[in-house]
Amino acid sequence: MYYIVYGLFYVLSLLPWRVLYLLSDFFYLIVYYIVGYRKEVVMNNLSIAFPDKTLAERKKIAKEFYQQFTDTFIEVFKLISISEKELNKRFTADYSVINNIHSSGKNVQLLVGHFFNWEFANLAYSNNLLYKFLGVYMPIQNKVFDKIFYNYRKKFGTVLIPATEFKKNFSAYSKEQYCLALVGDQNPGGPENAYWTSFFGRMTPFVKGPERSAKFDNTAVVLCNFYKIKRGYYRSDLKLLSEEPKTLPHGEITKQLAAFIEETVRQHPSGYLWSHKRWKYQFDEGKHSNLVV
Repeated sequence: MYYIVYGLFYVLSLLPWRVLYLLSDFFYLIVYYIVGYRKEVVMNNLSIAFPDKTLAERKKIAKEFYQQFTDTFIEVFKLISISEKELNKRFTADYSVINNIHSSGKNVQLLVGHFFNWEFANLAYSNNLLYKFLGVYMPIQNKVFDKIFYNYRKKFGTVLIPATEFKKNFSAYSKEQYCLALVGDQNPGGPENAYWTSFFGRMTPFVKGPERSAKFDNTAVVLCNFYKIKRGYYRSDLKLLSEEPKTLPHGEITKQLAAFIEETVRQHPSGYLWSHKRWKYQFDEGKHSNLVV
């Protein structure tokens, strides 16, 4: 079954971009207008993030979000067969921000948010860094699709670590110099075990893991975003936060990451994964003591 599905995906990957985007337009109409996938969640998130915008303005952002949402999954087909030349034409960044650290012997932790298109970003970073590029992923339950995604995601050298095995097996992957990419705006498993900081004017919990691990290993911390320039073309910005995170105040990495993500989203509001509940927990000063301001 794997070879049948993979063969079909590969054939689809050879179609011109414009043809695949016609498919994306079709699925956008279904997802937005017919299914209404998580539309209530999206609109609620947008009302919290952009209270000063009119309902019409927020609906426009939502429609653009759903278009990028379907584009992201349709673009996966092209990434299966994409060449290095085509990849570097369509996804650009100043990778020297990270590569310049390599000669120091330090490892790097790359912190990102839920931006589109993360699949492009994974391939581009693994293809252009001097470091061994480590990516954490959540295995797909369907074994056929899991194998397809796993194989194309590592085509340019990414070392994929299942999130379910990360704590147990990370040390085995970190024997050589590495750059570890972590999504830093994940909802924590419980609000009591989180850093709380302002995000779009509302106290919001962020997972502790990225900051704690960076300080424990004194790993250089780089903030990263990516956003659409035009359909099928992306740009990524990088910001070196610190090469000595142990010297930073408590919560500073999380605070800076939240501000960096918010700034990016304000500039590119439709390029963020609004279909996940960003503000599912209410801040309780009596219960939540890890306040980062």
